[in-house]
Amino acid sequence: MSVPAGTSRAGGGPALPGDPPGGRRAIAVWGLGVSIYFVAITYRTSLGVAGLDAADRFDVNASALSTFSVLQLLVYAGMQIPVGLLVDRLGTRKVLTMGIVLYTTGQLGFALSHSYGMALASRALLGCGDAMTFISVLRLGARWFPARRGPLIAQTAALFGMAGNLISTLVLAQLLHRFGWTPTFAGSALGGVLVLVLALLFLRDHPEGYEPPPTAHADKGFVRRQIAAAWHEPGTRLGMWVHFTTQFPAMVFLLLWGMPFLVEAQGLDRAAAGELLTLVVLSNMVIGLVYGQVIARHHAARAPLALGTVAATALLWGGVLAWPGEHAPRLVLIALCVVLGACGPASMIGFDFARPANPSERLGTASGIVNMGGFTASITTLLAVGLLLDATGDDYRIAFSSVFVLQALGLSQILRLWGRAHRRERERVMASRVEAVHVPV
Repeated sequence: MSVPAGTSRAGGGPALPGDPPGGRRAIAVWGLGVSIYFVAITYRTSLGVAGLDAADRFDVNASALSTFSVLQLLVYAGMQIPVGLLVDRLGTRKVLTMGIVLYTTGQLGFALSHSYGMALASRALLGCGDAMTFISVLRLGARWFPARRGPLIAQTAALFGMAGNLISTLVLAQLLHRFGWTPTFAGSALGGVLVLVLALLFLRDHPEGYEPPPTAHADKGFVRRQIAAAWHEPGTRLGMWVHFTTQFPAMVFLLLWGMPFLVEAQGLDRAAAGELLTLVVLSNMVIGLVYGQVIARHHAARAPLALGTVAATALLWGGVLAWPGEHAPRLVLIALCVVLGACGPASMIGFDFARPANPSERLGTASGIVNMGGFTASITTLLAVGLLLDATGDDYRIAFSSVFVLQALGLSQILRLWGRAHRRERERVMASRVEAVHVPV
C-alpha cells in the first residue's frame, strides 16, 4: 500500500491508510493490556519496599539481597529478544496470557518461600512472566492506534506501570507492616488471577479488518534474519543505548537500593524514605505525560530530552554523593528524586528511535533489543552496588559512584550512533514520499 504525500510513518503526521482508527474499543483493549503490565510492575517492584524484611527473613547480606533483583532482571533482559520474536509470531494475546501465568505463579511462590533458594527461583519465574508484558503492550498499542499516537501511547503505558510502582510503595509497604510477609504477597497474587480471566475473555490482538500481513515463520532462518535486520538499523541500536543510559539510575533506586540508602546512609526513617520513593514515582508519571506530548508534536526533541535527563541525573546524583557532611539536605534529596522521576520517561524515547526504523512485522523484535538496554545496565549496577557495599563496609558513596561508569559508556554510544540513525531516518521518510508520488494507490 502506498502512502499519500505529506504523511510519514515516523510519527507525528496524519493518519496513514491502513492505520487502525483508535476509538473507545481500542482504549478498552489497550487498557486491559496496560492493566496486565500494571500488575507485573507491582510484583517486580514489591521487593523495593521489602528489601530489609527479605534480608531478615532469609538471613542474607547485601550481595545476596541484590541477587534477588539481579536474577529477576537477568531473566527479564535475557528474554527480551525471544519475547519480541514470540510477539511478532504468536501475537500479543497469547504472549500476555503466558506472562500472567508465570508472574502470578512467581509471586505466589515468593509469598510461600522460607528458604533463600526457593525465593530466588520464585523471583526468576516472576521475571520470566514480567518480561512478556511491556513489549506486548507496545505492540498492542501499535495494532490498535494510529502511528502518530505511538510516542504518547508508550509514555502512557509507562505511566500506568509507574502507578503499579506507587501501589508497591504506598499500599504493599503498609500491608507488609500490618499483615506480614506471606499474607501480603499471597494476597497480591489475586491481582494476577483477575487480569488472567479478563485477558482470556476480552483481549484481542488487533481490530477486525486490520490483520497484519502474513509472515513466513516456518523458515529456519527467520529468527536469525529478524534479529539481524532489526540490529542492522542504527535507530534500533541508538534506541537500545538511550534506554541503557537513561533508565537504570531510577530502576536501581526504586527496585532495591533506594530505601537502604535513604535509611542507612542519609539517616531518614522508613516513613520519610517511603515518601521520597513515592516522589520518584509521582515525578515519573507527570514527566512521562509531558515527554509524550512534546515528542508527539516535536520529533526532534527526542535527543535533547534524553541527553538532558542524563546530564541532570548525573549532576544531582553526584551532588548528593559529594555533599560535605554525613547527610545531604532534605531539599537536595527531594531534587534528586524529582530528577530520577524523569529517567523512566527518557528511557521510553529509545522506543521512539526504534519504531520508525523498523516495519511493523519486526517491531516486537526491535523493541526487545531496545528493552534489553536499560535492564542490562540495571543488572550490572544492582550487582556492583551490592558487591561494593560488602567490600567497603557499606560505603554508599563509593558503591553508588558505579552509576557514572555506565552513564559514560552509554553516552559515548549515543553520540556515536545519533548522526547515523538520524540520516537513516531521513532517508526512509524521503523514500516514503517518493513512493507516494510515483506509485498509484
